[in-house]
Amino acid sequence: MVAKALAHLSRWTASTVFLVSLKGVFLVRIFVVEANALMRAELRAVLENPKDWAVVGEAEDGKKAIETWDDHAPNVTIMDFMMPEMDGLEAGRNLSQKHPESPVLMVTIDPSRQLEEEAKKAGIKGLCQKADVRSILKAVEALVNGGMYFQRDLAPA
Repeated sequence: MVAKALAHLSRWTASTVFLVSLKGVFLVRIFVVEANALMRAELRAVLENPKDWAVVGEAEDGKKAIETWDDHAPNVTIMDFMMPEMDGLEAGRNLSQKHPESPVLMVTIDPSRQLEEEAKKAGIKGLCQKADVRSILKAVEALVNGGMYFQRDLAPA
């Protein structure tokens, strides 16, 4: 039965399949936007550890993310705050407006309450410290389930 469902699923396009449940297994499609190539590779390794998650695309800055997002149609985007060309707030705002069905999680070295408020105003659904792998995994899970995730114990500003 699962094989039959998978065969039918393969005929759907990436833009119409965001979250698929087959006997309780979820396919999470993630787009990683990070300026540092080593950090992108590290995020990929962490995010692909759950067997039902896949990094479907990467970009090195916000501008490139916006230009290539439609090619990947992820159901969650992880975006660094500090990037060349276009920062994460601007790119996250753009993607959140164009694709509200696909939440953005912002990651940064030093999250603050001020950045959290700016991210929320931009339509970004989560904020985590880049080095906190456990929080990133929890955040992705929360976002794909329709929630939000803002890491607690943030610096005031």
